[in-house]
Amino acid sequence: MESPKIFLRSFNHSDAEDVLKWARDSVIEEAQQHIVQKAIPHPWRRSISLLDDGRSIGCVSIRPDSGDGSGRANLGYAVSKEFWGRGLDQSFEVFPAVVELENRASQKVLEKVGFEKEGLLKKYGFCKEVVRDMFLYRFVQYDK
Repeated sequence: MESPKIFLRSFNHSDAEDVLKWARDSVIEEAQQHIVQKAIPHPWRRSISLLDDGRSIGCVSIRPDSGDGSGRANLGYAVSKEFWGRGLDQSFEVFPAVVELENRASQKVLEKVGFEKEGLLKKYGFCKEVVRDMFLYRFVQYDK
């Protein structure tokens, strides 16, 4: 199966139906409200969109840390289930990645696209009011 060609773009009001497909929101009004109030104004949230038709198949967002972690940022993403395991022709080759120990699915995604586990960062992340250990990954190679 060929990898889809994608690009990142700002969200549009018209993305609501697509967002419903990959975010599993129950009501289109809620999806539209989320796009208008959260996605569009967010300075580092982008739609993962198909090159051929522009439809949104997911999102990527970056949340910069502050204080002692001001040189770091958290990268989050969501991709429509229909694109899981298909490999996307873009990766974040320049940046290291950190993933919670418990998040095996994201670890597999990183390893599949060419990231290698470098080490364990004890008590490095903070998610859902819990301090968590994280694995550090770095990009090694990208096999198409």
